[in-house]
Formats: sequence, C-alpha cells, structure tokens
Amino acid sequence: MKKLRTFLLLCLGLILAACGQPEQVQAPPPPVVQIPQTAVGHYCGMYLFEHQGPKGQILLREREAPLWFTTIREVFAYTMLPEESKAIAATYVQDMVQKDKNGQFPEQAWIPAQDAWYLIYSRYTGGMGTIDALPFSQEQAAKEFQQQHGGQLVRFADMPENYIFGAVALP
Repeated sequence: MKKLRTFLLLCLGLILAACGQPEQVQAPPPPVVQIPQTAVGHYCGMYLFEHQGPKGQILLREREAPLWFTTIREVFAYTMLPEESKAIAATYVQDMVQKDKNGQFPEQAWIPAQDAWYLIYSRYTGGMGTIDALPFSQEQAAKEFQQQHGGQLVRFADMPENYIFGAVALP
C-alpha cells in the first residue's frame, strides 16, 4: 500500500508540474522601420541613401532606433561578432526581387533576414560598390540571378564566416 501511495503521489506531482507551466508565447517581431534620410551605416558612418544595393537593419530590444547597415555582409558581421549585442529583436534586409529597374527598393521590400536566400561570390556588386551577399525572398528568383551573375546560394544559418570576414575578390 505504501508503494502504491508513493507511486500515485509521484504521478500526481508530474501531472501538476506539467499543467502548472504556462506555455511561453513569443512576442511578434517589431515592425520594419523605413530608412530616414539621416540614416548612417553602423560600421561605416556613411549615409545609406548615398549607396546602391540592398541595405539591412537590426532592431535591438534595448534600443529604440534600428542599427542601419549599408551592406548585407555588415548585417552578418554584426550577428557573428561576439562583442555586439545579442539582444536582437528582428533583422531585416531588402529583397532583390523587389528592386526596380533604377536599382531602388520600394518601402515594402524589407524581408526577415532569416527567411532569405543569399547569393554570395557573384560578379554583381552590391552596396558601396563591393561584393556583397544579395538577399532574395524567392529561391527561383535567386537561381535565375545566379545564372546571370554566378555565385553560390546559401541560407542565413549557413553563411560562411570566411565570406563575411575574409577578403572577397571579384570573380
């Protein structure tokens, strides 16, 4: 009888422990912020509007204004550098699929960085006239661009550190 009571108490404890934990509800990411005329790159200190190519923004939980990036490689550098804040609430990049014929990105061109396909090691120059990782919301569009400009497709989690921090020359 004592073993049965111990077993029942143990079962009851497990049931109560499982029921007593409220499910963690993750807050939705903060919305995209449109680039103001005064936005400057986090690392280069240059105005974003002075440069072509896709831009990036990182929104931190402890900061009201986003961090702006003139190149997509800088976005990745921020996420990989140990000294940078890891209190990232959201990371957005401009979608190459939505770029117009004049090389401009409409306001709605922002996509979550983790959802994009990235073309790296291509012949296409991005922001600041340098080699850059080019974000695409659609895999097929990225593959078509790759056929014209060469390179390799990767996802956010698979971005090679040597591409971000190494010297990348035009092919």
